[in-house]
Amino acid sequence: MPTPASERPTRPLPHKPAGHVELARYSSLGRLWALLGGAARMGRQVTLVRGDSPDLCRRRVSGSVLSGAGIFLDAARTARHLEDGFAPHPALVALLAGDPDPLRAELNAHFELRVDFTLALTAARDLICRPELRFVPIVPGLSALPGDLPLEVRRLGRDELHLLVQRACGLA
Repeated sequence: MPTPASERPTRPLPHKPAGHVELARYSSLGRLWALLGGAARMGRQVTLVRGDSPDLCRRRVSGSVLSGAGIFLDAARTARHLEDGFAPHPALVALLAGDPDPLRAELNAHFELRVDFTLALTAARDLICRPELRFVPIVPGLSALPGDLPLEVRRLGRDELHLLVQRACGLA
């Protein structure tokens, strides 16, 4: 018996909600269904967005991770979180000196980029996405970075985001 999240949605969103990025124009229900079906086959969790009816063309896809993703670090925004009382880690000292490479290497070694997103189709036939990207430790406590340091993900371009969505759905 199919769950409400696995049913094929047929009613597009009336407009693009705030915080969503356009991935493709003139898309179709078939494309949305292919992405959602691919995500389910890849073992991702495809769930309804809270408050949505099962026929609405919007689903949350979670469970995709990308290793070696230090290139996605927003070094400038991360450096703003460092204060006088931070734990002296060599990668953080190098970041404050203007060199983000040691921190990126630390991220590549001990962290993954968790790629969760909401995927939807609008009445204007735009395929849209609301990304939720964050760095998570592969093994908690293995890295010597402070656990309370927010590791900011840089703003991704539409093509980069589209590739991450396709990869999470097994289509790239």
